[in-house]
Amino acid sequence: MSTVGQVLFSFFEDHLKVQKGLRPGSIKSYRDTMKLFLAFTAQASHKPVTRLNLPDLSSQKVLDFLQMIEGQRHNKPQTRNQRLAALHTFYRFLAVHHPEMLAEAQRVEAIPNKRTQPPATRYLERDEIDRLFKNLPAQGHLALRDQALLMLLFNTGARVQEVVELHVGDVDLDGPLRARLHGKGDKWRACPIWPETAALLRQLETVQTGDAKSALFVSNRHQSLTRFGIYKLVKRHTQDLIRTGTREQRSAISPHVFRHTAAVCLLEAGVEPNVIRAWLGHVSLDTTNRYAEITMRTKEAALAVCIPPTSSAALPAAAGWRKDQDLMKWLQSL
Repeated sequence: MSTVGQVLFSFFEDHLKVQKGLRPGSIKSYRDTMKLFLAFTAQASHKPVTRLNLPDLSSQKVLDFLQMIEGQRHNKPQTRNQRLAALHTFYRFLAVHHPEMLAEAQRVEAIPNKRTQPPATRYLERDEIDRLFKNLPAQGHLALRDQALLMLLFNTGARVQEVVELHVGDVDLDGPLRARLHGKGDKWRACPIWPETAALLRQLETVQTGDAKSALFVSNRHQSLTRFGIYKLVKRHTQDLIRTGTREQRSAISPHVFRHTAAVCLLEAGVEPNVIRAWLGHVSLDTTNRYAEITMRTKEAALAVCIPPTSSAALPAAAGWRKDQDLMKWLQSL
């Protein structure tokens, strides 16, 4: 029988990385779930993690683990569902490669998600975007980098990990102007960029050096910016927007908010949802269509073309089957 360590190594190195082609951020999410689950299982089994066997990974342990993260760690149902999704993937892998675990995998597969409210989608209004770029610092050796990075986030709607992994050679600044983004599922896509975005990128020190393999955005220490570095950068420049926003808007603005903002702007400009899906790198069109539900201006535009008539006389007369004499005669003749 394979050890738990051997199974985990094959699950991460072959199944997730090679077969499914998951990006580093997704791999880390699976890693965190498995670390928590194995530590809990080892404690419940009264043995160290190194001595765990596959039979120790029972479906009851999964149920107890889910109850623990909600009761003791006070995880929200959304987090609980995320952990369960990772465990579902792991136990499906076990069922295929270790048939002796098939029964336990079937029981784990039967554990349902908890019903939750979809999270509110925060995006920036046009006046907020204008105010943000108008108030960005113009002086300082990092001012240009910050302005170019925020402009690229808004222009492309890129995920933060996609921006982190951008190299100088991934942006075409001589025409056609575009950025090539490495997204989820190991997929590449090209996004057009505005001349204003390209003008800012050309001024970056990393671009002017001409090294196509160097990171496009670097820190003060000339190292590639991390996800957390970009989060801090966005948070610092959007503090004024939070303070002047409504009660619903007074929450931290993350880089992902720029992705939502780009989607809403494209939708309001009349861009086809399929084009937006390809632009943002969505796998399913359902993910793109949800943006139509969060923008009030789109709803108001739809309402404007459905203005009710001033009186009932303006309504078209009902042409029901009872008044269609020719149809009734035809039916009678059958």
